[in-house]
Amino acid sequence: MWDSVQYDNLEITLTPARHWGARMLHDTYRQFGGYIIRCNERSVFHCGDSSLFDGFQEIGKRADIDVALMPIGAYKAPSGRPVHMNPDEAIEAFDMLGADHMVPMHYGTFPLGGEPMDEPERRLRTASKRLKITDRVNVLQEGRPAVF
Repeated sequence: MWDSVQYDNLEITLTPARHWGARMLHDTYRQFGGYIIRCNERSVFHCGDSSLFDGFQEIGKRADIDVALMPIGAYKAPSGRPVHMNPDEAIEAFDMLGADHMVPMHYGTFPLGGEPMDEPERRLRTASKRLKITDRVNVLQEGRPAVF
């Protein structure tokens, strides 16, 4: 973890994640991660697949993150393992990161977990209203660009 590659002004750094991720019975690979993508003074954190863990605090300490792409779906896994965050956990991780903006991902395309397809976005919107951070949580619309 924390390895980086650089090309001109672009730097990509591998960050820790907590994801079970096995695809077969004897699959023991656990080196999953996210990425911080930095260009000049701007940065995007792509969380990858992860459940909530205290490593988000370390990621936030090591990087000043402008936009955090956080997974909010597939949290009711058939295996019962905590492999993905629900919307409330994603907001908690976003807070640990100290990022300026959150963009939800990993939901609403096809059924990945046991939750209804529309539940993750609904829960995210409710939580962001309750926490008064709707101006920082950005649900993007397909085909429409966003500028941060």
